[in-house]
Amino acid sequence: MKRNIHFFVLVQVIVFLVCTVSAAPAAALRIPAFTAYLDPDVRGARVSRRSGVTGWNDPELKVLWFGEIKIPGKLDCSVALRLPTDATSKLQLTVAGQSHQALVKGAGPDLVTADFGSFDIDKAGYQRFTLKSLNPQSQSSGDLDALLLDGPAVQDAHFNLQPRRNAASVHLFYPVDKDIKVEAFYCEMTGLEDPIWTYYEACGWHRGYFGMQVNSPTERRIIFSVWDSGNEAVDRNKVVEEDRVKLMAKGEGVYAGDFGNEGTGGHSHLKYMWKTGQKQRFIVTAKPTDATHTIYSGYYFHPDKKQWFLISSWKAPKEGGYLRRLYSFSENFGGSNGHVLRKALYGNQWIRTAEGRWVELTTAGFSHDPTGKADRLDRFMGVESGQFFLSHGGFVPGFTKYGEKFTRPATEKEPSDIVLPE
Repeated sequence: MKRNIHFFVLVQVIVFLVCTVSAAPAAALRIPAFTAYLDPDVRGARVSRRSGVTGWNDPELKVLWFGEIKIPGKLDCSVALRLPTDATSKLQLTVAGQSHQALVKGAGPDLVTADFGSFDIDKAGYQRFTLKSLNPQSQSSGDLDALLLDGPAVQDAHFNLQPRRNAASVHLFYPVDKDIKVEAFYCEMTGLEDPIWTYYEACGWHRGYFGMQVNSPTERRIIFSVWDSGNEAVDRNKVVEEDRVKLMAKGEGVYAGDFGNEGTGGHSHLKYMWKTGQKQRFIVTAKPTDATHTIYSGYYFHPDKKQWFLISSWKAPKEGGYLRRLYSFSENFGGSNGHVLRKALYGNQWIRTAEGRWVELTTAGFSHDPTGKADRLDRFMGVESGQFFLSHGGFVPGFTKYGEKFTRPATEKEPSDIVLPE
């Protein structure tokens, strides 16, 4: 009888503990320091997966995290960091318009916690967490390990917890009947935002890509590249001669060479300071020379010269056909500023068939790279001003579903003014 009573009591205790655990508040959320961004100088300190944020000695430099809070309420915030033994650091955290300060004392290699207390999050949406140093110039603010969140508002919160800080790459694909022989693909593109480390691609196809890039505050490029045959992903020196694309021609002032690390092939670019808000025009052509080779050429309408300009032409082996799998693209290829919004318009797409007939493309579908699957949801496609748009970054609310299709209004004005150089 006593055994039954003991068993009954034990069951009741277990039920109580299970219920207690189920009813407990959401567990703390740890956002690694290696997911943070630096402002205004993205290179003002070091950010690495191994060490977090180190070398933060400038009080003008802020450390930023971004995340989506889905349930309004109290949010308890602290930062884990390392400081030399007995060293101190005074920090300020700003969230949802509220700023709290904390003074923390170091403990050598051991982590210490700067506790900023509770913040009131009054509405759901993305929040910016701004950590500021209140220390003198050149004094270390500490090596940051993580932002720590707790409280009711942490439930279901979404942050990127991966070391890749790039915004998700985004694409729009144009469906074309597989039986159509596409001799040329024309697209107009307008960059609306121009942070460095942005590549806006107008004309992509199964064998290459053509678009414009922001390399630095003083350098922009028009890029045309064609992939080799074979499966080498990194080193073009490993590609045998019969699998290599060969340069046939290039425009004046155009650099041409090799590329690797994303497949291999022939790369070309023209340094040109294209302007944000100004429509740029691109066309890529395919000319089969025999049953196994095709020459792909990229032409850019030069805004200063007011004429079509050859970037380059490449002879591709193991082809002999036309353009397939047409798409446009936007990429953030430097993660240090992956929090910044990128956006471009893509409009007036046309293809020309091998018979010389122009066909307008007014439908496109959306896709993104694996980063956009769960880590970064700030990625979009839609129709604006009669054109498709792609945007990514900025930590703005909402997102476009993978595979969603859009249709833009037809212009019904084929690009008959295209006169390509011989």
